[in-house]
Amino acid sequence: MSSVVLVGTQWGDEGKGRFVDFLAEKASAVVRFQGGDNAGHTVEIGETQYKLHLIPSGIFYKSNINIIGCGVVINPIALIKELNMLKDAGIDYSNLKIAARAQVIMPWHLQLDGLTEEALGSNDIGTTKKGIGPAYMDRAERVGLRMSDMIDFDVFEKKARIIVKKKNEIFIKVYNAPAINIDEVLIEYKRCADIIRPYIIDSVALIHEIIKNSQNILFEGAQGTLLDLTLGTYPYVTSSNPIAGGVCVGSGIGPRAVDKVLGIVKAYTTRVGKGPFVTELLGAKGEELREKGHEYGATTGRPRRCGWLDTVILKYSVNVNGLTHLAISRMDTLGGIGDVKICTGYKQPDGTITDVFPARWELLDEFEPVYDTLPGWTDDISHVRSFDELPENAKTYLMRIEKLTGIKIAMIGVGAKRKETIVVEALY
Repeated sequence: MSSVVLVGTQWGDEGKGRFVDFLAEKASAVVRFQGGDNAGHTVEIGETQYKLHLIPSGIFYKSNINIIGCGVVINPIALIKELNMLKDAGIDYSNLKIAARAQVIMPWHLQLDGLTEEALGSNDIGTTKKGIGPAYMDRAERVGLRMSDMIDFDVFEKKARIIVKKKNEIFIKVYNAPAINIDEVLIEYKRCADIIRPYIIDSVALIHEIIKNSQNILFEGAQGTLLDLTLGTYPYVTSSNPIAGGVCVGSGIGPRAVDKVLGIVKAYTTRVGKGPFVTELLGAKGEELREKGHEYGATTGRPRRCGWLDTVILKYSVNVNGLTHLAISRMDTLGGIGDVKICTGYKQPDGTITDVFPARWELLDEFEPVYDTLPGWTDDISHVRSFDELPENAKTYLMRIEKLTGIKIAMIGVGAKRKETIVVEALY
C-alpha cells in the first residue's frame, strides 16, 4: 500500500490533472482535498480533452473510487454541469463519492465575490468570482451549509432561510445591490440535492477503510503552493491550503498516513491573475511560450503569464510540502525555443544574491532573477518513453533541476496525452 499526495509547486496550472490520471490506474481511490470549481484540471485521453473542476481526475477509471473530500467547497450547479459533461461523453461516474462534511457554495457567495472584487477596483485580487473565498469565509464563521444538509432538504431550507436574511442586509445596505430571492434558490438547489444525494457519504470513514485495507490512494490538490492561503504570495492567493499539509484537514487523515509527496513542476513558470512574478517574460519569448504551451486557464480562459523556471520557488515548495519526488510537465513545450534559462537566485538591491523566497512578497518587485543559461534542444520528444532516450540537452536541463532542488524526478510529461509520460521511478 502507498498513499501519495500530489500538489502543485508553483502558482497552479502545472499540469496536475494529467499526472493524476496517469497514476490513478494503480490507485484504489483518488481524493480531491481542497479548492472548488475555481480549479481546472485537464485530462486528454485519445483525441478527447476533458476539463474537470470539482470531480477528481481519476474518474476515467472504473476500478477506483473518486472522492470529493471534506476540504472542498462545492457549487452543486457546477457539479451537475460537470456530471452531465461526463454523461454526454459516455463516462460512467457511479464511482463518485461526495464528502458529507464539504461546504456548499450558494448564490450569495458568488454575488459577494463579484461585489467585493468590484469594490476593490484596481486593488482587486483577480479571483475567478466563483464564490470560493466567501464560501470558506462562511465555513470559518460557522454559518455555512454542508453537503450533509442536502440529505434532508427540510433542514437545508431552514438553515438557508436564516442565513440569507443576514446576507441580503449586506447586499442592500453595504453594496446597494439586489437581494437574493431565496425561493428561487431553493427550487434550484432542491433539484440539485435530488441528483447529488445518492453520492453523499462519510468520506473520512471510507478513506480510513481504504488505508486500513492497505490499498493505494492518491490525494489530488488543486491550485499551487504559492497560492496557499497561509504560505503563498498573500493576498494574491486562493482561500484554501493547496500545500501537502492541507490534505490532513481536507481529507481527514493524519500526517503518518502519507507515504510520498509528489510535486508537479511545469518546465517553465506561469501564473494567472495579479501578483509578483520575478521570472516573467514580457516580450516575444513570453508570447512564444504561451502560444506553444497553449497557456490559457482551464477555468477562466484567461491568458497565463509566462516566464523561465524559478528554482527559488521550487526550493520553497520542497520545504513547505515535504516533497519526496518531482514530476516535470510540459518538457515538450521547451523544444525548439533556443537556449533555456533556470532562475537560481534573486539579486537584491544591495547586490547580494539570495535563494530564499521572502515572506514579504513586496520585496520581489525589487529583485532581479539570476539565471543559468543552458543550451536548448530542437527534437520532438513526445514519442520518448525513457530518460535515456531524451536529447542530451534535455537531460542536462532535468538533472540541473534535481541538483538545485535536491529532489529526484520520478516522472516527465512529454505531451498532453496519457501515454506521453516518462516514468523514471514508480510511485506505486
